[in-house]
Amino acid sequence: MKIFRTTVCCILLLVAASDAFSQRVEPIAYGNMNSWVVRNIKESAIIGGKKKTIYAIGPNTTINSNTPYKNMGGSPWGTSNVMAKVMGIVKTNNSVFRDIHPGHGHCAKMTTHIETCKALGIINIKVLAAGSIYLGDMKEPITGTKDGPKNVNWGIRFNKRPKALRYDYKIAAPGTKYRIKETGFSSKTTVPGQDYCITVLYLQKRTEDKKGNITAKRVGTLVVKYGKSTNWVNGATYEILYGDIRKNPHYNAATMGLRSCDYARNSKGKSVPVRETGWADADETPTHLILQFSSSHGGAYIGTPGNTFWVDNVALVY
Repeated sequence: MKIFRTTVCCILLLVAASDAFSQRVEPIAYGNMNSWVVRNIKESAIIGGKKKTIYAIGPNTTINSNTPYKNMGGSPWGTSNVMAKVMGIVKTNNSVFRDIHPGHGHCAKMTTHIETCKALGIINIKVLAAGSIYLGDMKEPITGTKDGPKNVNWGIRFNKRPKALRYDYKIAAPGTKYRIKETGFSSKTTVPGQDYCITVLYLQKRTEDKKGNITAKRVGTLVVKYGKSTNWVNGATYEILYGDIRKNPHYNAATMGLRSCDYARNSKGKSVPVRETGWADADETPTHLILQFSSSHGGAYIGTPGNTFWVDNVALVY
C-alpha cells in the first residue's frame, strides 16, 4: 500500500546501557505490546467475502464489525493494518501481528509480504506490503492508493528531550541482494539493493500559519537499519542526535536529510504536508515526536517478502 514512506535508512551508533543511559527510563504508552485490539472484518463478496482478523495496538478488546478504526484507550500507536473501502468494496491489509516475546508476554511482529486481491475469480492483483507501527493515527477507511499517505497523521505532541531510544528487537532478513517492486498495476520488477528493517525517530518543532500550513525544524534525529537475522536483543539503546548533525560522522544526507513527504492534521482537522525548513538549535525544545518501526525501508511497494521485524518494550531514556 502506498502509505508508509520510510525513505531514510542509516545506521547510527548502538549505545551500551551505561550510566549515561540508565538515569530514567519512561516507557511509551502501550509500548510493552501486551495489549491489543482485535478487529474481525468481513471483506466484500466480490473479492471473496472472507472474514479477516487485523490487529491494532490499544486496550484489550475485540471489534466484530467493519467500523472505521480510531485509536482507542489513549493509545498513541498507528499501524499499517488498515481497512480500505474503494468504490464500495471493503478490503483489508494485515502486515502487523500480535506475537510472543518469550519471558516478556506479547510483542509486535511486522512482516513484508505479498497482499493479493481476486475479484470474481478473474482479476488477480498482487501488491507488496510492508509492516509498520508508528506514533500517530490513520483515518479510515482508505479510499484510494493515491490518498493513502494523506490519511496518516504522523507524530504525537511531545515537548521533552530524551537522550536515547530503547527497545527489544528480533530480525528475520532473507539477505537477498535485490528487492522487488509489485504495485498491482504493472508487472513485478526487481530493485537493486538489499532490503532492511528500519527504525526512524524525529523530534520536530512545528509551526502552523494562518492558512493551516505546517512547517517544522528538525530538533533530534535517529535512524537505524537492520540487514541481518538476529535472536532477541533486549534493551538495545540508541542515541538521539540533536541540532544540525550534518557534520556528525554518522550523518548521511541521502538518508537523514530534511523531509517534506510526511502528513499531519492541522488545527482545522485538514491533512497537510509537514515541510521541514531547517535544523533547530541543539538546545531547542520539540513540539512533536515521530517514531516508526518498519519491516522494509525502500518506500511504497518495494521490499523483500519475508523481511520481518519484532519489537517490544519501547521506551525513551533521559
